[in-house]
Amino acid sequence: MIKGVVAIVGRPNVGKSTIFNRILGERVSIVEDTPGVTRDRIYGKGTWLTQDFRVIDTGGIQLENQPFQEEIKAQVEIAIEEADVILFVVNGRDGVTGDDEFIARMLRRSGKPVVLAVNKIDDATLQGNIYEFYALGLSEPIAVSGSHGIGIGDVMDALVGAFPEKQQPELEGIRFAVIGRPNVGKSSLVNALLKEERVIVSDIEGTTRDAVDTPFEHDGKHYVVVDTAGIRKRGKVYENIEKYSVLRAMSAIERCDVVLFVIDGESGIREQDKHVAGYAHEAGKPIIIVYNKWDAVEKDEKTMNRVTEQIRTQFVYLSYAPILFVSAKTHQRVNTLLPMIEDVYHYSQLRIATNVLNEVVMDAQLTTPAPTHNGQRLKILYASQVAVAPPTFVLFVNDPQLLHFSYRRYIENRLREAFGFDGSPIRIIARSKD
Repeated sequence: MIKGVVAIVGRPNVGKSTIFNRILGERVSIVEDTPGVTRDRIYGKGTWLTQDFRVIDTGGIQLENQPFQEEIKAQVEIAIEEADVILFVVNGRDGVTGDDEFIARMLRRSGKPVVLAVNKIDDATLQGNIYEFYALGLSEPIAVSGSHGIGIGDVMDALVGAFPEKQQPELEGIRFAVIGRPNVGKSSLVNALLKEERVIVSDIEGTTRDAVDTPFEHDGKHYVVVDTAGIRKRGKVYENIEKYSVLRAMSAIERCDVVLFVIDGESGIREQDKHVAGYAHEAGKPIIIVYNKWDAVEKDEKTMNRVTEQIRTQFVYLSYAPILFVSAKTHQRVNTLLPMIEDVYHYSQLRIATNVLNEVVMDAQLTTPAPTHNGQRLKILYASQVAVAPPTFVLFVNDPQLLHFSYRRYIENRLREAFGFDGSPIRIIARSKD
């Protein structure tokens, strides 16, 4: 569960991207000594003391008129609006500058909690430089060195401590997110499910800017539908607010129980559809592929089989996901969506008794033993289910290196034959018998 969102702001060349990479534990942002290298917002995920949070790296703000300054300032303002906590990075070797004071006023107006990191304090002789930054009237300055990792733990403690204590109350029912690239009919599909115009529908791409949670009841069962903004390819997302929408869509995927992945039947499968579906697959969410605008497709008796084969070819990694051909406009087959959501949610939560699981796994191994590799053969000694959502299984084996991906897939297929798991990904982990 994402605890909150951190936006890293500051003037150019103070080390924001270096600190961003330290928090994430990997090199995501480009780091250069040249001011203004980061122009756009970059998103990442950090973890501290079992708390997960999103981090936004932003471009540097400066008063001097430089190229792209208006665009950078707009991006930073959006990041501040989205964030729960602001990490304000300053350069401890330069002292307080006019740009720092300008940004500090901006942050005070936001009303968001601010953690002030005085960067480039690489040794004890520079420790006294931090006191000048009390003049900014923000939080107590923390001395850090992004390049050496000094003080990053103190910054993380301060960030996690500043996250809002109260989480939003969880609405009752199965929560499903509707995702897809722009203008595939997500909002129309939501309205068809709700049987009312609850979401703005337009032919203009990008009408939906935010993720909207709507609870509703059907046949005595409770649901929460999350309509998300269309996800565009990163390199083609120019409009500031659309990038803000991508973060919202990612958050919706993370906190939902089931994903409806919508494809536009009029324009067919696009390369970007694979990226959109990949987000949900990597998050381990049960998925239903919804082929929308079926009413607008010219078809004969073979069209559905042909499109199904095309989807399976293009989305090999979603072989477990059921496909539903619908029309949000005419409501064709929309009534079958909720029962299907119930089914895939059930399978994502399914727990298999250990003795039954081992019977299936051992039978699979006896029927088709693993191939030999360098004179050795994989032996599965015992199996155990360790988690649900997605169902996760640990195989205790003689050597984990011998579990080839093709045999892993074979075991997965045998589990699906025995227990279903329709719509839900399965994770299989190999562990040494020792």
